[in-house]
Amino acid sequence: MDLLTNPIKDYGWGSRTAIAALTGRTATGPEAEMWLGAHPSGPSRLSRSGVENALNEIIAADPVGELGAEVIERFGERLPYLMKLIAVDQALSMQVHPTLDQAAEGFLRGDKNYSDPWPKPEMIVALTPFTALAGFRSGPEAAELVAALELPALRPVVDRLAGGDVLGALRVLLELPADVRPQLVADIVRASGDPLVATLAATYPSDPAVLAPLLMRRHELAPGQAIYLGAGVLHAYLSGFGVEIMGSSDNVLRAGLTPKPIDIEELLRITDPNEQPAEIAPVDGLYLPYCPEFQLRRIAPGDGRTLPGGVPRIAVCVEGEVVVDGRLTLRPGDSAFHAASAGAFEVAGNGVVFVAEPRQ
Repeated sequence: MDLLTNPIKDYGWGSRTAIAALTGRTATGPEAEMWLGAHPSGPSRLSRSGVENALNEIIAADPVGELGAEVIERFGERLPYLMKLIAVDQALSMQVHPTLDQAAEGFLRGDKNYSDPWPKPEMIVALTPFTALAGFRSGPEAAELVAALELPALRPVVDRLAGGDVLGALRVLLELPADVRPQLVADIVRASGDPLVATLAATYPSDPAVLAPLLMRRHELAPGQAIYLGAGVLHAYLSGFGVEIMGSSDNVLRAGLTPKPIDIEELLRITDPNEQPAEIAPVDGLYLPYCPEFQLRRIAPGDGRTLPGGVPRIAVCVEGEVVVDGRLTLRPGDSAFHAASAGAFEVAGNGVVFVAEPRQ
């Protein structure tokens, strides 16, 4: 069992308090995500025999010992998941992720949208109240909401929504000329009276994607609740603090609420207007989503637990104090890597720990 040091990503939408408070520090700026894993863009680090290395380097040196033969057979010589502590103070970009086949095909043809050949399913478990937009409303429902704004410039959007063509409506918004956008956004804010629309517009005053709350379904998660986002589901996180786990991939197509480039054609090609997020209720502390890359366990106070060996695990403490493998104490914000060859995984103590592993 190895204690991890994890990178913190300082994206502008991050919180200045959530991760810092958990880890007993004072933040000097926004802290959006703590990454726990072996992704090359931000691998965790650990020390063995007095030598510190990145987790991806440790895995590359002994893939069978670190990952196990079964995981290698299923996913190659790579840790298939990436766990994060994610702290959202401002809306993330509207985005969607590809299927395995779409990612592999896009990567093979050298499409700049695909930096690797892997899918990026993801699940968020709330640690505090957490708000997200995910999945489209039905076309007629969205049409009624947008029509109520009584804005002539949005008539083409309403017509497509009323006909059930939600992707066509999204295309209209994405292709609006730059010179009409600021006034349209101001009109949308005035006509809607929706505080969330106004909040989005304050950050993105020239992006008609501020209309997203009328086009998409809103999800309010209480602590412990989780939603799973598979391929093709358009989504945007709005606020809150949680444990996120995903396929270890960078493949993201964006649809708005971002300064980053948007590839309209590829976005619309991989977005599935009929796909919705799935609520994942834990069974005996186990969150089991609909993908092979990961599952997530919440081990709570007094739940002394022993898990069988043979798979790579990452554990992060979010409350109290836990002891893993009888020797390593984890306090809030502390984390550890447990190699597949290390045998059974034991957890004890009065704290709360989340444990990531490939789906069994």
